[in-house]
Amino acid sequence: MFELRLLSSLAKVFPKSAPPERPEKSWLGALEGETVSFQIAYKHSNNSWRKWAKLEVDVSDKVDVQIRRVRYMPGYISTGFGTDDGYLSSEDGLFPDLLEPVDTNRIPLIPGTWQSLWVDITIPPNAKQGCYGITVKMSTPDGETLGVRETAINTIPAQLPPLSIPRTMWFHTDCLAEYYGVEAFSEEHWRVVENFASYAVKHGINTLLTPLHTPPLDTEVGGERLTTQLVEVTAEGDKYEFDFTKLKRWVDMCQRIGVEYYEMAHLFTQWGARHAPKIMGTKNGQYTRLFGWETKATGEEYSNYLNQMLPALTEKLHEWGIAKKTFFHISDEPNREQLEDYMAARKVVEPLLKGFRIMDALSDYDFYKQGAVAVPIPSVDHIEPFLKGNVAELWCYYCCAQSYKVPNHFFMQPSYRNRITGVLMYKYNIKGFLHWGYNFYKSVHSVYPIDPYVVTDADGAFPSGDAFIVYPGKSGQPLASLRLMVAQEAFGDFRALTLLESLAGRNTVLELIDEGLVKPITFKEFPQNEEYLLQLRLRINQRIGELRSK
Repeated sequence: MFELRLLSSLAKVFPKSAPPERPEKSWLGALEGETVSFQIAYKHSNNSWRKWAKLEVDVSDKVDVQIRRVRYMPGYISTGFGTDDGYLSSEDGLFPDLLEPVDTNRIPLIPGTWQSLWVDITIPPNAKQGCYGITVKMSTPDGETLGVRETAINTIPAQLPPLSIPRTMWFHTDCLAEYYGVEAFSEEHWRVVENFASYAVKHGINTLLTPLHTPPLDTEVGGERLTTQLVEVTAEGDKYEFDFTKLKRWVDMCQRIGVEYYEMAHLFTQWGARHAPKIMGTKNGQYTRLFGWETKATGEEYSNYLNQMLPALTEKLHEWGIAKKTFFHISDEPNREQLEDYMAARKVVEPLLKGFRIMDALSDYDFYKQGAVAVPIPSVDHIEPFLKGNVAELWCYYCCAQSYKVPNHFFMQPSYRNRITGVLMYKYNIKGFLHWGYNFYKSVHSVYPIDPYVVTDADGAFPSGDAFIVYPGKSGQPLASLRLMVAQEAFGDFRALTLLESLAGRNTVLELIDEGLVKPITFKEFPQNEEYLLQLRLRINQRIGELRSK
């Protein structure tokens, strides 16, 4: 017996659980230039030896079709993280996540196990409006039909606009050097870095963490991460010279692949801004560590360095035409007890960064009220005071701690919890999104590297799915996760809502978002199902189509 079912991109298929037969959920709608996805779930119940199948997806030749296999990955969440009734599971197990290239002429049939395939449909620019049928057929290698299913995609003749806000997922260049066993910023490392950066841009990430010096992020106190420093420094007494050649190459790469915003590495250590980051340089003819954990953040030595480095840097940013698209950080996630240290560190650099945006991930509204940061980035579970305070330029983020009730993208959460992010960000007029883990392939505090195909939780520290959203593939090529594609759809929703606002006004769009709901959606209360998002997006597309045809 062979079973074949079509599912939406928001479904998660598990090995021993039959996904519900809901073909209407796989109906698609897309604007020009948009990639939309659905899934093919299948099960071969014959207990005989392993067999193969051939897959055919027949759709208009005017659209691009990509098919990948969904691989099960080991997932974990420790009891230290609060869960809620919305989780698919709070137990360790296998979860669908890795999207792996597959030969459609040799689809594996594993007896008694549900498997799934991920299908991307990309609509080209200037596509004509219409409804295109999609036929999915699986057959034996000798041509015997195993199963056939049909769905459709409705195209809207309107260009999906670019993302109008910054979206960053922290890019860890050291993890790429370590995983692939190459020297930092060797030619091979540059090749791998560009592969992963361009892949991020392709999937809607338009901001890149830029390692002026090795970013002081998730580093054990007293420890250090592999040096990945773009600015070369020469020290002569208390004077410094700077070589920005590597940084210029980085900027040139970013402009070539379509990065829009530059996020400079934090100028002080994480969790309180008490020390200088690791900065390497040449002193007395030796390449050595100039600053680090032994250096007081606001001491005379490091302040002197910043007073020379930052003017030299900002001059280059203006020269290269990216000053208005560059952000700076003081220290990541300071708390109330660290306010004095944070303010002191900011006082050192603020006169040197006039005209630049300074922002940080923090969740204490008092920080903002006391003027510690002009552009706050609170977590989604602490955002309400910032919303009530009508913060002019409010960003948001989530990470491991945002495990209860709010959006996130852990393995063990349903995908609608990932995708709702785009709608919420539009509704609450959020100006930017940050996540810390595009490709963090290390244990917590960067003590040692891990194998992301085996360890998906920073070795017991975070819920699986928090630390990275792409996998390192062969030959320095990234591989997507299911979560990466759903997040791309989330920000596609944001872009479509922005387009509809330009046609119908913001009030109309806000009414559409909450239409038919018992309560308006918030970051902690939103429909716990995929139907809401699928139907909302179809309604958005329909309204855009109607308004554009007038």
